[in-house]
Amino acid sequence: MTRDILIHEMQREKVVAIARGVTAEQAVEAARALYAGGIRFMEVTFDAAGETSDEQTGYKIAAVAAALRGKMHVGAGTVLTAEQVEITKRSGGAFVISPTVDGDVIRRTTALDMVSIPGAMTPTEALCAHNCGADFVKIFPAGDLGPAYIRAIRGPLGHIRLMAVGGVSDSNIAQFLAAGCVGAGIGGSLVSKKAIEAGDYAALTAAAERTVAAARA
Repeated sequence: MTRDILIHEMQREKVVAIARGVTAEQAVEAARALYAGGIRFMEVTFDAAGETSDEQTGYKIAAVAAALRGKMHVGAGTVLTAEQVEITKRSGGAFVISPTVDGDVIRRTTALDMVSIPGAMTPTEALCAHNCGADFVKIFPAGDLGPAYIRAIRGPLGHIRLMAVGGVSDSNIAQFLAAGCVGAGIGGSLVSKKAIEAGDYAALTAAAERTVAAARA
């Protein structure tokens, strides 16, 4: 699948599920549960603290990509280096999400034909990311900034595809979309670590159904 097609699909689906701090087996089961609830994009995060190695994260991405090939698009989150971009590509990842704007990360991502989604807070950072070649810019932490902030920066930056991440849930995603975001990344309220540890994957499917419904309302 080409990068352009993936960009189009991401805008259509609107929701990226964020899986953080899970094992490879849990990531696969979570992906299956989320897919059953209507989610088509899932981010597996790198561990900036280093407790989980980059290679282990690559293994998790590869496990999800293999188990749900042709169903779930999987990518990496908390990507801070070009080396992590390359691990994502080798592991079968389709997109790269970062908490910050790093030109080397953005350029390496697009060079490897993956979708680039760096994180920004200010208009200056968002424009810098766009000028470096980002396909989307995630506004983070969106929950603290609020839909009104999105609406305000959409004025001068209407040419940039914005995604809301951080503090977004099924209860407020519609507000962020109405404010001008083309999509959102959702973590704990969608990919509950507590539910995963309890083996309650049905809870993830139910959360996915609620989230997808809210995004399409």
